[in-house]
Parts: sequence; C-alpha cells; structure tokens
Amino acid sequence: MEELLDPGLGQVRVFLMHDDNKPRKLKYNLGHRRLLTFGGAYSNHIRAVAAAGCRHGIETIGVIRGEEHLPLNPTLARAQACGMTITYLDRASYRLKHTEEVQARLRARWGRDVAILPEGGSNAAAVRGCAELPGEIGVPYDVVCCPVGTGGTLAGISAGLPEGRRAIGFAVLKGAGFLAGEVARLQREAYGRTWSNWAINLDYHFGGYARTTPALDGFIEKYQVEGVYVAKMLYGILDLARQGAFAPGTRIVAVVTGQPSTPVARWDAPTGFDSGEPR
Repeated sequence: MEELLDPGLGQVRVFLMHDDNKPRKLKYNLGHRRLLTFGGAYSNHIRAVAAAGCRHGIETIGVIRGEEHLPLNPTLARAQACGMTITYLDRASYRLKHTEEVQARLRARWGRDVAILPEGGSNAAAVRGCAELPGEIGVPYDVVCCPVGTGGTLAGISAGLPEGRRAIGFAVLKGAGFLAGEVARLQREAYGRTWSNWAINLDYHFGGYARTTPALDGFIEKYQVEGVYVAKMLYGILDLARQGAFAPGTRIVAVVTGQPSTPVARWDAPTGFDSGEPR
C-alpha cells in the first residue's frame, strides 16, 4: 500500500488503497437473468455493468440520460461491444427514474422480470459488497476515508469496520446534506440497523459534481489523481490535517476508487451521479 507523503500532514500518516469499488458494488447484484441500470453518457458504472454482464452471461440494458448521439463515445461503444443494449431517457424522465411510474414504463418495455439497479449501483447488495473492504486493509489504521457520490461505498465501509475505527466520506456534490440520510437508509436496508462510526464532510465539493477550481486543478496536476472523486477527498484530508483536525499519529487509509494497483488517471468526461446536472 502506497503512502502519501506531504509535509502538511505533520505526524498524520495517509496510506492510499487503490480499490475499484464498482466490482464490489456489483458482486451481490449479479444473480439475475436481465439487469437494467442508469448512467450518463460517460458513466463508469454503465461500463462496469456491461463488462460484468458479458463476463457472467447476464443480459444488460443501459438507460442513458438525454438524447442519442452517434457515433457512440468510447464508453458507450465499449458497453455496447460487451453486449449491453443502449437506450435513452429524456432528462425530465431521468430525474424521476426512481419513481414507480418511470420504472413501470421500463418494465413494460423490458420485461417484468428485469432487475433495476440504481444509478451508481448503490443499494443494499452493494453495501454488503463494500463492507468487505475493511477486512482487506493490510496496514494498521484509525480512519478510512472515501469519496462519496451516492453513499453506497461509505455505508458499506462503515458497516465493515472493526470496533474503534471510523470512516469519513468526502461529498463530491454541492448541497449534499441529503447523503447522510441515504447512507443511513442503505445501512438499514442491508443490515436492519445503522452505525455511528461515520461522517460526511460537505466542504470539499469545489462547486459541485465534476466542477473544479484553479486550486483543485493544481492539486490534480501535482499528485496526478482522478479529479471528479479522488482529488476532492485527498485535498480534504490534507487540508484537515493542516488544520489539526486529526490527532498526531493518526493513521488514515484513503480509498482511491479506481483500478487497483495502477496509477489513477482521469476517466473520460465526468458523468455519473445525475451526470451533468448542476448541484
């Protein structure tokens, strides 16, 4: 596990755990013949579901926000090459994709037996998959940090932590106070209870989902990290450490949500949690 070295950390130590949380979220969601999910035109979630469907022989349908644009971009082309059926939902309907009315329309078109996976993949089954992450941490630690888009990864990490450890999520959305309720809801759906060992920091969204500032751009360039999720978390950790928010000697594991054991790079154009919708 790689250690992040920065003089601003003082006596706080930060270890980078490269972990692709998409397979964790999908691990317990794959027991279906047909799986439908949602995403933006460059969604890594869409790409991950398509690849999993190809690998496990599951029919997949990707419902993309907005209108069709041809030729397909590399993300959707790759998903289609994996066998995913690509369809589209206008933006007004997409905002209501979680409602019974919209989902009934989708089932009428794609079959009553289709399993519907939410955008970002965060549901009870995803929480159980992410809860396995703490058991794979190979260094002593006090705190686990992760970026937060939909709340599933944080909900699972919190549930899987040993006694005495805590988790901090860094929201990448503006106005994300609702995420605390989402994390609690996901834990209740997965385990019938909630945990009090987690918190969400709302101060490092840099203007909203996929938004940036010169300060964040400079940080991304310096550390060569993915900008939509990972950079915001790491910037927050370093800034809090400089402010003395962590006791001297605190050992932090920062979950770098990307391909494990490889450098983190920018992923296509930023989309995902309601994609380009301003927040």
